[in-house]
Amino acid sequence: MTVYILVFAGALVLAIGATPLARYLAPRLGMIDQPSARKIHTHPVPRLGGAAIYLAVLIAAVVLGERYRFTQFGSIVIGATGVSFLGLVDDRWGVRPIVKMIGQILAALLLWATGVRVGTFHQPVLDLITTVFWVGYITNGINLLDNMDGLAGGVAAIAAAYFALMCAFSGQYLVGALSVAVLGACIGFLFYNLNPASIFMGDSGSLFLGFTLAAIGIKLRFPENVTFVTWMVPVLVMGLPIFDTTLVIISRLRRGLNPLTHPGKDHVSHRLVAAGMTQREAVLTLYVVSFILGMLAVFVTQASIPEGYAVGGLTALAGLYGLWRMERPPFWSPHPSRQAGAPDAKV
Repeated sequence: MTVYILVFAGALVLAIGATPLARYLAPRLGMIDQPSARKIHTHPVPRLGGAAIYLAVLIAAVVLGERYRFTQFGSIVIGATGVSFLGLVDDRWGVRPIVKMIGQILAALLLWATGVRVGTFHQPVLDLITTVFWVGYITNGINLLDNMDGLAGGVAAIAAAYFALMCAFSGQYLVGALSVAVLGACIGFLFYNLNPASIFMGDSGSLFLGFTLAAIGIKLRFPENVTFVTWMVPVLVMGLPIFDTTLVIISRLRRGLNPLTHPGKDHVSHRLVAAGMTQREAVLTLYVVSFILGMLAVFVTQASIPEGYAVGGLTALAGLYGLWRMERPPFWSPHPSRQAGAPDAKV
């Protein structure tokens, strides 16, 4: 517990100190997010905050943690560094989605090669496919969730807090130290990223957080329960980015748009604002949703098979209802171009 506190405090202090430096360097490096019709901010904002998050997590975890199994920890660090670097390049010059996807697949394969893998099916091919799919979906899920001040950082912090709590219960040092490092770095970054944000994390931060949380979710083990139940735990913890990504994919495909190349104001947060919430209210509402999903995940860690699947089934039904409801007024108009905040709206 002492080491966890040190890792958390170290990441927190590093993020608080490094983020203003990143904000200072961003304009000089051309790392500025310009406003546009598809974005909600109205003035240029630096987007180098991901570098501060990356450094805070890595330095705190490496310097203050001493019990890592180096091979697996190294694969997580290398994979996270790779996807974060691709995000950094994308923030500065732009990278084609297929290139980022290939990078994420390679990073996921590196995890698999070092034993950081899904083991639910006990079939190598199925477990490999699931590992790559999980890593890619969660990495991009946090990336897509980074669409409103404080949203991605706050949701990542909540997920990391629940992962750290579960690790404390089961004595898993590697994922526990990484989780508290992510928690500290996200909270430190949120000092500058809550509405009105003075800096964005950019793809370098959101891809890094997504990949790291995906790897932590894979590494979690619950020896006191069966995997037939506990596979739902990381899915519940990461339920909000999973839901948001699924909603965006379905909505854009339904409208005949490419989900990868057609960004827009059609995320859950944007729809809550369209329904009458302020940006802060929308973000806080989604924080509450993430908190509730985390509580359900903690329950499932100790649940019997009927209890676990009752919780998972009801959550899935609520998610399906949410997908249907979010595609209807007041969250979404049948004519998006007529709805304030919609992708095709004029500003």
